[in-house]
Amino acid sequence: MNTYEMHAYDEIAAWKRKMLKPSGLLNRMSKNVQTKNNGYIPDKVQQAIASAIKGMVQATLTGSHLITKKNQSTGLTLEEKDRLVSEKLAAYRKTAVVEGAGTGAGGLLLGLADFPLLLSIKMKFLFDAASIYGFDTKQYEERIFILQVFKLAFSSDGVRRETFSIIENWQDRKQAFLDMDWREFQQEYRDYLDFAKMLQLMPGIGAAVGAVVNYNLLDRLGETAKNCYRLRLLNKS
Repeated sequence: MNTYEMHAYDEIAAWKRKMLKPSGLLNRMSKNVQTKNNGYIPDKVQQAIASAIKGMVQATLTGSHLITKKNQSTGLTLEEKDRLVSEKLAAYRKTAVVEGAGTGAGGLLLGLADFPLLLSIKMKFLFDAASIYGFDTKQYEERIFILQVFKLAFSSDGVRRETFSIIENWQDRKQAFLDMDWREFQQEYRDYLDFAKMLQLMPGIGAAVGAVVNYNLLDRLGETAKNCYRLRLLNKS
């Protein structure tokens, strides 16, 4: 193991502690308020989110709609792979910021369009990240793993801890996850996004909120994907 890989191990350990750390009191209170307020979210918004997430999960499992460049990691070291993923993330994050600002400024109808658009940006990034780290997204199990990474990034404490255990022990546990419970998947994602995305639909502040929220969401997804795939590679070495 070289110096960079040892440094990566230290970063993964710090990330693991952060991921498994219980949410603070403010976040837990916010979660409770969100759960209570779900009943007040307009049906049109709830249906848009549910349809977008269900469609994304089903499309990801078939894999037919995502065209990912192959052999992106041939001959690359872990350090070079990390750098390439960071460059990809910066590009996708920029796209998400522009998209969030544009839809946030457009009121309710364009705001609703943000959900499927942002989902497609996130999933395309994850497919590219998997390819860069040397995993073949044509394989069904790799697409299931992508959904687990997504779920890890955007879920509550209990689900996040269980999902982390699945990812950390993927070789031993992957056979039990040949399909996804999209209902749980959608609820976790919805609860994670509800408050921020509701603000994005508000006149006057939607554009600013959309840009900031999308930036932070891509940032979180990028950190999660990077460390999940580094963990798999280093566990194999």
